[in-house]
Amino acid sequence: MTSPITTSRQGDILILTSDSPPVNALSNAVRQGLAAGIEEAKSDDSIKAVIITCAGKTFFAGADITEFGKNMQEPSLPVLVDQIEALDKPVIAAVHGTALGGGCEVALASHYRIAVPSAKFGLPEVKLGILPGAGGTQRMPRVAGVEAALELATKGDPISADRAKEIGLVDRLAAEGNLLADAVAFASEVIGKPVSRSSGRPVDVDPAVFAKFRETNAKRFRGLDAPNVIVDLIEQTAGKPYAEGVQAERMGFMKLIMGSQSAALRHIFFAERKAAKIDGIAEDIQLRDIKRVGVIGAGTMGGGISMNFLSAGIPVTIVEMSQDALDRGTGTMRKNYEATAAKGRMTAEQVEGAMGLLKPTLNFDDLAECDLIIEAVYESMDVKKEVFGRLDTIAKPGAILASNTSYLNVDEIAAATSRPQDVLGLHFFSPANIMKLLEIVRGAKTADDVLATAMALSKKIKKVAVIAGVCYGFIGNRMLMPRQVEANKMLLEGATPEQIDKVHVAFGMPMGPFQMADLAGVDIGWHRDPNRIENIRDALAAEGRWGQKKSAGFYDYDEKRTPSNSPRVAELIEEWREKLKVPSHEITEEEIVVRTLYTMVNEGALILAEGMAQRASDIDVVWVYGYGWPPYRGGPMLWADSEGLAKIVAGLEKYGFEVAPLLREKAENGEKFNK
Repeated sequence: MTSPITTSRQGDILILTSDSPPVNALSNAVRQGLAAGIEEAKSDDSIKAVIITCAGKTFFAGADITEFGKNMQEPSLPVLVDQIEALDKPVIAAVHGTALGGGCEVALASHYRIAVPSAKFGLPEVKLGILPGAGGTQRMPRVAGVEAALELATKGDPISADRAKEIGLVDRLAAEGNLLADAVAFASEVIGKPVSRSSGRPVDVDPAVFAKFRETNAKRFRGLDAPNVIVDLIEQTAGKPYAEGVQAERMGFMKLIMGSQSAALRHIFFAERKAAKIDGIAEDIQLRDIKRVGVIGAGTMGGGISMNFLSAGIPVTIVEMSQDALDRGTGTMRKNYEATAAKGRMTAEQVEGAMGLLKPTLNFDDLAECDLIIEAVYESMDVKKEVFGRLDTIAKPGAILASNTSYLNVDEIAAATSRPQDVLGLHFFSPANIMKLLEIVRGAKTADDVLATAMALSKKIKKVAVIAGVCYGFIGNRMLMPRQVEANKMLLEGATPEQIDKVHVAFGMPMGPFQMADLAGVDIGWHRDPNRIENIRDALAAEGRWGQKKSAGFYDYDEKRTPSNSPRVAELIEEWREKLKVPSHEITEEEIVVRTLYTMVNEGALILAEGMAQRASDIDVVWVYGYGWPPYRGGPMLWADSEGLAKIVAGLEKYGFEVAPLLREKAENGEKFNK
């Protein structure tokens, strides 16, 4: 087999080029090729320096994910980077694209680093619940300083080449498009000079840095193993020799990779990729051409949906019923873009470029020019059917018609048209320009190419998409319902909102059911009749306790929106308990977990059995990306596997729930949802 590493010479400089698409992952073949190249340089006196570079779009963008969970073949990455650093001739890493994870560690082990300004450097291993395992925690503090090393290794976000130069990670910036020539010139300058080995540099640190870093990031790192292990490791090895530090790094790496959090994070990493595969559809299916998107409704959802396409360079025609609503919607979109630019994430030119692709109109007929039309109107079946009936007469043949419904029957909506094969659900999550999840709802008659086009488009607009079947609430909202129902029942049975929310926050959720209700708005979905009070939520809404926006909901809020327990809510709960004659009892943490989390797993099992989700890992993706399920618990179905399905069944039976047949079957057979 041909090696992905090719060697060439420019005078006395050996150039090792990796060409292993798509991202030059550090596979076994790549590592072997690099090791052979370094060995050649070592044994050939005519070679005075080595340049390590990559063909294609990027420098080494990390490990080979197909090797995860397997024994790494020799040379392992730690062995390879030590071999690179040990060479007595200068090794220059010439970086373009991204040097991430193992790629960054190869650059750190090289004696010098040159990069084009558009390059990025990072140590993203923490996002998989592990730490940089090839000297990254030891070389980075020596090269870029302890503070930069802590930021890079515990947060996993890449930095620009300019920033890398500021902190000493990059020695020189090359001209864009001229990397190799500039690297050769740089190599010529350092030939004959003593090589600069990063492992030999001292670590200069103020011990107070660690305490301050922990304090600043306490909320961000809450419940997470990897960032805390990394901080401890860098602190404990800061004054020790490199060899000792690397030994500690290896032990830390092994501890994390064997842990449940890393297993869960790696599960989600692979689950996201699996979710993009649509069962029963050929991968080479011809996609429909989407040159312009139409959006009906310029409210919060319609505007947010439009921004996704504009940001991806796809023109949008947005339709509203009144000029006021149209101006308000487009004004909000511009404000959102300008806020992003103010944070340095966009340039003013990019803001104008995105807004320049927007065509606001009051004329419904303008949608005739669109290849995909997304309806984002009021969540009413009658309204949606009327819109789709009208669209059917306007949209061009082959245009895809999508509903951004959260709950409603996509087949019933499709039946309002003469082309149900062109109709599907595209359930965006609010705020639609920020939330990563997209549920693509497959109707009974949705054509394969429509589904495949939607999936391909989701990647273009940087969404994580999951295929769902037609059922009330699809995957995410359907599983949310039993949680909310049981949480509300427990209020009447003796629990407080704070007690239930605390269990969810301790579990790792960003907020509990009642905190979420107050943030979203207690009045959402309310019938708006203050005289029709059928439950506690109606009672709160009728009194104007609509949540944070009114400084009162399930909690009271001060001017900083800090919540406190509400005596009025306690009164209302007591009134309803007496009215409905619900006996109260002491509600334990275990009961809250079973009734609000085990019930979700139970619903997930029903969804799987009905074929409403393609696979258990898709359900996990929905909950991690759309509902704040802690990624380090891997989603509800993986969490159920780790809890033990027999334990889930026993808990559900204890509190009188009907156990989903699939859940019971798997529990009895000792099986798991995620194989």
